[in-house]
Amino acid sequence: MLTIWAILIDGLIYASWLFLVAAGLTVIYGVMRILNMAHGSLYALGAYAAASSIGWYYASGGDQLWIAFALLAGCAIAIGAVAGLIMERGILRLMYGRDEVLMLIVTFALLLILEDLMKLVWGTTPYFAYQPYTALGRFNIGVLTVSGYQIMVIGVSVVVGAIMWFWLERTRTGKILRSIIHDREVSEAMGVNVRRMFTMTFVIGAVLGTIAGGFTAPIISVVPGIGVEVIVVAFAVVVTGGLGSITGAAIGALIVGLARAASIHTMPQLELFIIYAVMAAVLIFRPHGLFGQATARKI
Repeated sequence: MLTIWAILIDGLIYASWLFLVAAGLTVIYGVMRILNMAHGSLYALGAYAAASSIGWYYASGGDQLWIAFALLAGCAIAIGAVAGLIMERGILRLMYGRDEVLMLIVTFALLLILEDLMKLVWGTTPYFAYQPYTALGRFNIGVLTVSGYQIMVIGVSVVVGAIMWFWLERTRTGKILRSIIHDREVSEAMGVNVRRMFTMTFVIGAVLGTIAGGFTAPIISVVPGIGVEVIVVAFAVVVTGGLGSITGAAIGALIVGLARAASIHTMPQLELFIIYAVMAAVLIFRPHGLFGQATARKI
């Protein structure tokens, strides 16, 4: 029973982190049909920005936890908005209408560029932002001890998911975005400024990626290469849930998180394998993912 309880808690914590990472990736693909490989670098940018700001704050004598969290979130959002705007306006806008494979190659090139740029700016020395993590302490859930910060990450992922759902399902802008998803040409013919919506969508997706990195920074050591590792796992999650579906990203993250936790507690040697085994098993029966929909062929 203890093992089952540990699998549930660890799986939920890991799933909440996976959803934060994958949400921006699936939003961008759903609206723009761009599989943004640079999303991993946006995650890393958020982590570096948060770690730098928190390290500076505590080194300068700060001791207010709420200010540290404000810096963490604020810096992650700011760098995500700026980076997303530059990437979309400066490069991706010139590629609209091209083959999706070409867009994949372009975003992969952006990932490599950003990885080297981060090394030039922050160097190769690890950055640590552990203060918010330790400040929230640990809590007992039954006989298990859980970090308060990780519980907070679960809450953040729930809030982000709720906001995204409300935005897409209950607001005028969300309805316009859904019309673009279903038929881009008809939306444009009805007067929708599709390019402006693309810019907004990409910036929001980029901000979601940097927020994920920012809230992860206190848990890990921020080093070069973390973005490359993350994009592979995020890709597995969104493919499992269905590319372009927020609900699919949430369910996919939950399935992958629980499967990984079960593997760690029962067969740790299969930890890496189990994520992709789950993805393969889903795709055998649902080629477009759990909540993905086949695109109608236009003639």
